[in-house]
Amino acid sequence: MTPTRKPRTRQRLLATLLLLGLGAGALSACSQQGGGSSDTPVRVGYSAWPGWIPWKVTEEKGLFGIPVTLQWFDGYLDSINALNAGQLDCNSQTLNDTISSIAGGADLQVVLTNDNSTGNDQIIAAEGISTIADLKGKKVAAEEGTVDHYLLLLGLKKAGLGADDISFVPLETGAAAAAFVAGQVDAVGVFAPFTTQALKRSGSATLFSSKEFPGAISDHLVCRTEFVKQNPEKVQKLVDAWFATLAEIKANPGPSLTILSQRAGVSEEEYKAYDAGTTIFSLEDNLKALEAGDTMASLPYAADQISTFLQNVGLAKTPPKLDGLFVDTFVKAAK
Repeated sequence: MTPTRKPRTRQRLLATLLLLGLGAGALSACSQQGGGSSDTPVRVGYSAWPGWIPWKVTEEKGLFGIPVTLQWFDGYLDSINALNAGQLDCNSQTLNDTISSIAGGADLQVVLTNDNSTGNDQIIAAEGISTIADLKGKKVAAEEGTVDHYLLLLGLKKAGLGADDISFVPLETGAAAAAFVAGQVDAVGVFAPFTTQALKRSGSATLFSSKEFPGAISDHLVCRTEFVKQNPEKVQKLVDAWFATLAEIKANPGPSLTILSQRAGVSEEEYKAYDAGTTIFSLEDNLKALEAGDTMASLPYAADQISTFLQNVGLAKTPPKLDGLFVDTFVKAAK
C-alpha cells in the first residue's frame, strides 16, 4: 500500500506566505488559541516523513504528559502554512522550509532536532538516465520550494548545471511521484515514503540522494516564537516526550514498528528499509548539532549556508533573520 497525498500542484512556499498578511492583530488572536491555559491542548502538526512519524507512537502510548492535539497533514506544505497562519503551535518541518518561512515574515524557533536525512530524500530517474548530466533538457518534478527541490538544485550545481538546464515541473510530492510512475516526467525529487512509490516505475533508479550531501536536510520541531515565550513548560513537555518516545521504540520495537508503518501507509518491511536513510538524533546529537562549527553538521552554520543558497536561487527574496532561531534551553533540560 502506498501513502496518499492530496494530488494538486502547489505554489511556491513563499507565495503561500500571503497568509501572514492576516495582520498582527488577527495573528495575535490566533496565537492565543492552544497556548492560553494549562489545560488547553497544544496543537502539533506532522506529516509523512520517517523522522516525524514517531509522534504517532507518542500519541498512541500516551507519552505527551500534557493535552496535545496531534494533527496529521496529507500535504506537507499545508502543515507549514497552518503554522505560519497561527493554526498550529508547533510543526514538524525541515530547517530549509523554516528559513523560507522566516524570509517570508514568520517568527519561528527550532526547539528540537528529530533527525538528519541521510538518503531518504532522493532524485529518482528513469531508465537511461545514469548521471546528473543526463538530466539536461529533461522534465524533472518536485514540490517547489521544499527540500527535495533544494536537493535537486544542489545536485545540479555539483554537476556544473543550473535550474535552467532542466524543465522543472512543480508538483506536490505525492503527485510528483505518481507523474513519474506514469511516465509523464523523466525524473522526480521525493522523500520517503514516496520514494517507495516512485521506484515502482520499471527501470528507475536513485540518481543521487541526501546521503551525498550530509547535513543539508535536517528535520525539526518548530514552534511559533510567541508560543514558546508564553508556554515554555509545554514546549519542555513536548521535547521530553520525544526522547521518551525514542526510548519506547527501542524498548518495544515490534509494536512500535506496527504503529509507524501503519501511519506511513507502507508495509513493515518497507518501513524498516527507511532506517539507514533517516538518522534519528539522540539527546547528545541534539546538543552537539547546536554547537558552532564550519560544516553542515553544525546547525548555525547550516542555517547560514541554506539562507545564502535560498537567496541565490531566488527561493528567498529577502535575507532571513536567523538570530534566536535555535533554542537550546529545552534539549539541555530534557529528561
